[in-house]
Amino acid sequence: MPRLVFIVGGARSGKSGFAQRRVESEPAAGKTFIATCPALDDEMRGRIERHRADRAGRGWNTIEEEVDLAAALAASPAGDAVLIDCLTLWINNVMRRSGQPDEDRMAELARETVCAARSRSGLVVMVANEVGLGIVPADPLSRLFRDLSGRVNQVVAANADEAHFMVAGMSYRLK
Repeated sequence: MPRLVFIVGGARSGKSGFAQRRVESEPAAGKTFIATCPALDDEMRGRIERHRADRAGRGWNTIEEEVDLAAALAASPAGDAVLIDCLTLWINNVMRRSGQPDEDRMAELARETVCAARSRSGLVVMVANEVGLGIVPADPLSRLFRDLSGRVNQVVAANADEAHFMVAGMSYRLK
């Protein structure tokens, strides 16, 4: 039975650790991590290595996919519990590669990803940042990113079986 869990929160709120523990507690055949983070500089490469080290020796299969999450879900082994970390970087990657998609296009891509998750049996966990709790960004590109993130989060949350908001390492169940 397909199950979709959405975990959202601020930067360094504990989202990734909570999501990883959620997947690891699942009695699935295996675990697949779909990584959306591009290694654009040394600092980001270091973050990626720390995340890999956190999963090392724990039976994780990793798929690195920056844009086509539906294809990455289809490529992950049948029966695996899947963790996508994170949708916010995915939005950034789509913007970087495709210019400036509007909210409707980004919502459609999110729906396609949700449909791909729902077509699997078992657990899919999606992680995203909540970027809309701060001030209104000063420039149009940053405002677009904030708006696209909010729209994607709404689409995923509406379709999730379970949703959690993370703050200070604590999970608050929303749904």
